[in-house]
Amino acid sequence: MQTKQQPPVRRPVKGSAEFMIRIGAVNIDTSHPLGFGEVMEKDDRARYVGVYNDSFRPDSEVEGFIRRFGLEKRCNTLEELAAMCDIGFIHGCDWDDHLRCAMPFIEQGKPVFIDKPLVGNLADCRRVEQLVKDGAVILGASSARYAYEVQQFLALPEEERGEVVNVFGTAGVDEFNYGVHIAEAIGGILGQGAQSVRYMGRGEAGGKYSESYFVQYENGKSAVFNTFTGTWQPFVLTIMTTKTTHHFRMDSNRLYEALMCEICNYMEGKPNLLAGPDALLESVKVMLAATASRAQGGAPVALDALTDAMPAYDGRAFCRSYGAAAGRLY
Repeated sequence: MQTKQQPPVRRPVKGSAEFMIRIGAVNIDTSHPLGFGEVMEKDDRARYVGVYNDSFRPDSEVEGFIRRFGLEKRCNTLEELAAMCDIGFIHGCDWDDHLRCAMPFIEQGKPVFIDKPLVGNLADCRRVEQLVKDGAVILGASSARYAYEVQQFLALPEEERGEVVNVFGTAGVDEFNYGVHIAEAIGGILGQGAQSVRYMGRGEAGGKYSESYFVQYENGKSAVFNTFTGTWQPFVLTIMTTKTTHHFRMDSNRLYEALMCEICNYMEGKPNLLAGPDALLESVKVMLAATASRAQGGAPVALDALTDAMPAYDGRAFCRSYGAAAGRLY
């Protein structure tokens, strides 16, 4: 971790004598609050204690979420929620709204976990960088970065697995909301140092399509990632090293568990694998450079040459579309 945070003073959770990490949930848009909550029930290290919701889920679902996980209350303001928890979890799928939701926690000196995608434009990247410079603790974002399969590969001695030369990864559903998962997973393998991204092309069939991107690293290593729009695809990594080729598919049933374990380790002051904010933002910038390269017909776009005039990802539009198609969760 690049940031330091004193472990919170432990407070009991309603209905339990246990002193657990108290989590405040903000905007329960996706299935993540449900999935994370189920992991917490099993592990008994943390609990959702409060919720603030001003997104598309109706009051009936917020009340269902409260009943499902035994929350203490629904808060009327973000400030009220921040005051009652140890850490905030920003779950809303409008990434352009993430920093608004995070600020009350930051202002009260609380760490905040921002679900993927962390942000979706260069201006918000700069804002995160400044907040962290000013002392904010911002954690995130994709569970794929912390997948057990990624951890197991990295735990192999380099003399056994070889030095990584190239990583190929796949993701499905959509370009950014899911595509950022594989960018983060690749970042977890190769570390920081992505230099430029080049759009390679598109394959289409049956009204669905896959797009490919090449990422050049400043140390000579490289990556290729494929996004797929219209169908869920597994998170798969193929890693070529100086000795052999490693290949694995991430177990989607264990991704939340792997992420929550690292967050709890951090909150308990234990060694952890959480990436620092610079690494998280690099993955966002890789995606921004990818869409900019596509707009420029496949010309390489350097991460340090990104500008506000280049294409960004519209979180509000995505949230409207997601909300219109969302089924009931609670």
